[in-house]
Amino acid sequence: MNTFKKEERLCSKKSLDLLFKKGSSFLFYPFRITYLPVSQSHSFPVQIVINVAKKRYKHAVDRNLIKRRTKEAYRKQKQEFLYNYLNTPQTVLLLSVQYVGKEIYSYPVFEKKMNGMLKKLIQNMAENGNH
Repeated sequence: MNTFKKEERLCSKKSLDLLFKKGSSFLFYPFRITYLPVSQSHSFPVQIVINVAKKRYKHAVDRNLIKRRTKEAYRKQKQEFLYNYLNTPQTVLLLSVQYVGKEIYSYPVFEKKMNGMLKKLIQNMAENGNH
């Protein structure tokens, strides 16, 4: 299940607006995470959007590199941490991962940070009773 299909990406304008209006967020440097569990059926338990600020990284190559590393770290770890925790049908977790770091890290750092971020996300959801 280590894939990252189009259906896993959050593209719906309506869902994005809902996520940023009603979602909870926290900072796990270099990521800002916004999440919102919603009641709807979907083929995947999580829909994610990854963004990097154009204001901070002027060159598209830098933004794309950060996005690629973030997606890859997420793709490798989502099953182990997120999908095994979110085993409730009829609920989809809308997730936004914003890169707010001031520098571009190597891939192993992205992997380590993504690991910690997913653990903190699960912990926050458990505390808020969102599961």
